[in-house]
Amino acid sequence: MIDIKFLRENPDVVKQNIKNKFQEHKLPLVDEVIELDQKARAAQQEADDLRNKKNKISKEIGKLMGQGKKEEAEAVKKEVAEISDRLKELEPMEAELSEKVTEIMMKIPNIIDPSVPIGKDDSCNVEIEKFGEPVVPDFEIPYHTEIMEKFNGIDLDAAGKVAGNGFYYLMGDIARLHSAVISYARDFMIDRGFTYCIPPYMIRSNVVTGVMSFEEMDAMMYKIEGEDLYLIGTSEHSMIGKFIDTINDEEKLPYTLTSYSPCFRKEKGAHGIEERGVYRIHQFEKQEMIVVCKPEDSKKYYDILWKNTVDLFRSLDIPVRTLECCSGDLADLKVKSCDVEAWSPRQKKYFEVGSCSNLGDAQARRLKIRVKAADGSKYFAHTLNNTVVAPPRMLIAFLENNLNEDGSVNIPKVLQPYMGGKTKLEVK
Repeated sequence: MIDIKFLRENPDVVKQNIKNKFQEHKLPLVDEVIELDQKARAAQQEADDLRNKKNKISKEIGKLMGQGKKEEAEAVKKEVAEISDRLKELEPMEAELSEKVTEIMMKIPNIIDPSVPIGKDDSCNVEIEKFGEPVVPDFEIPYHTEIMEKFNGIDLDAAGKVAGNGFYYLMGDIARLHSAVISYARDFMIDRGFTYCIPPYMIRSNVVTGVMSFEEMDAMMYKIEGEDLYLIGTSEHSMIGKFIDTINDEEKLPYTLTSYSPCFRKEKGAHGIEERGVYRIHQFEKQEMIVVCKPEDSKKYYDILWKNTVDLFRSLDIPVRTLECCSGDLADLKVKSCDVEAWSPRQKKYFEVGSCSNLGDAQARRLKIRVKAADGSKYFAHTLNNTVVAPPRMLIAFLENNLNEDGSVNIPKVLQPYMGGKTKLEVK
């Protein structure tokens, strides 16, 4: 959510930003919120003036009564009553107008960074850099579920009976590999100075609306029936929520946290043939990283975050590339974002395995995450997040890039301690 003061003073900038994100249907919201904001401030000003006047003249009643000036005192009482009646009209009007302003402001997209390429959708995303040499072996690589099945490592049929489509059982060495990747990612991030955290897996609605747009909420979140609770779609949500309504000492920043959690997503929309198996699912596990920092430091930490993911994948012998997300592919709260994509030798192309985002002060403004400077002044923090690793999808890249012609899978050296010293997975 952008600053209402900025919108008042720069309506044309906000409108151009909306156009750059190809959301022209939201253009009328700018004029609408300006008009409502004027009414809200006028109502607030009138109410404040009346409250001050009421407090001032109420003190006169006792003096007048003490001086025996009953008629004058009664006149003042009448004026106080009239003020009270007017305040009864104004106060709900204040609240209603303020609520409407906030509701509309939460629909207006954040101002994107000038470096973001302008484009309508993900087809306009721009490759930044490649890391590692993409290799296509001279033997055929099966679909990832076929690789897993050769190790008796997956059961989609049983999961379908138990929970429906979009769920899975991982078994044996594949399940162990999944857990090994998570454990390795945890230690990898701890070694880079991040504080490890296991967060709540459910959050309240005020946290949900604080960390994402209404559109994202509807597309992703599962609600717990009868309670003000939602299952998290990523631990970033509860990790940023940890700082809700706080004033943080400037000298303690940045907070750099890495978190493990299961994640739950509706995953609405059409799913192509390449999104079968464990590619797009309703439940998965993930290691995440977040940063809460001073505004002037957010660009620096943005680069630190995406580089962490690149380095982790390269340590597992997986070629990756970074892709700058264009304006139309950015969620409304994001200032700037890039995807990390892993090489798929089977498809002979890259596919997304993580996303790094700088949200500026949008989440902090919604959640009231403030910073107290040395001079006592307060300002909103900046928040960032990035995927360390999400094993189900990452397993696809791992298995394809470490597969041998005989069907065995190499275990990179860094992962061997988490796999009981195994150097290779052998076909059952």
